[in-house]
Amino acid sequence: MEDIEIDEVATPELDDPVLIEGLPGVGHVGKLAAEHILEEFDGELVRRVYATEFPPQVSVDDEGVAELTCAEFHAVETDGADLLVLTGDHQAGSNAGHYRLTSTFLDVAAEFGAERAFALGGVPTGELVEEYTVLGAVSDGDLTADLEDAGVEFRADEPAGGIVGVSGLVLGLGGRRGFDATCLMGETSGYLVDPKSARAVLEVLEAVLDLRVDYESLEDRAEEMEEVVGKIREMQEGPAVPDDDLRYIG
Repeated sequence: MEDIEIDEVATPELDDPVLIEGLPGVGHVGKLAAEHILEEFDGELVRRVYATEFPPQVSVDDEGVAELTCAEFHAVETDGADLLVLTGDHQAGSNAGHYRLTSTFLDVAAEFGAERAFALGGVPTGELVEEYTVLGAVSDGDLTADLEDAGVEFRADEPAGGIVGVSGLVLGLGGRRGFDATCLMGETSGYLVDPKSARAVLEVLEAVLDLRVDYESLEDRAEEMEEVVGKIREMQEGPAVPDDDLRYIG
């Protein structure tokens, strides 16, 4: 196969669609958020993108049918805005691959008439999070006002080290190509899959794009993760041991 191949599954007419990118990353925040949109709305698969930059593997469904690893675009029509949602299980395996794939993703978005893009992801704090803040970065300073009204914080020099992968390049390459591009990053420990951070990011999208999202299934996942977090906290705190009982064990 070629380095990148695109399967055209369907080509619906969308009204000024907004690109939503949610590929795997820190805490799987962006991927969870994008998949929740697809779960809540009646989306239509429109493109599959195959690339030799993806791992050499296939996924196998419940009936044992294999499918080569790919990224997928789904068209989603809502009362607030039409969306073009990009999801997948992998990112590129090299720097050059990230550039080539992101350029391809932007090509597909432009083909459908998208001029606005939101890259969704997580920013690691290195510790368990109690209150979930969403950090933002934009391709143009004029985009910040509406985001700040929706509760997004813009902090100097954060995230430290910049934004890597497709999310960063949606801003960098997208901005150079004329997209109004935004990256929304939910704070997360970085240790666990984080549905609560994904919800925080989705709530910003709700406000900015006038969406109506139900969170019941995401809350169920969050409750499951809370049990895991509770056990981690217990391990971190450990049982109280009286001073008289302190002994070296070797």
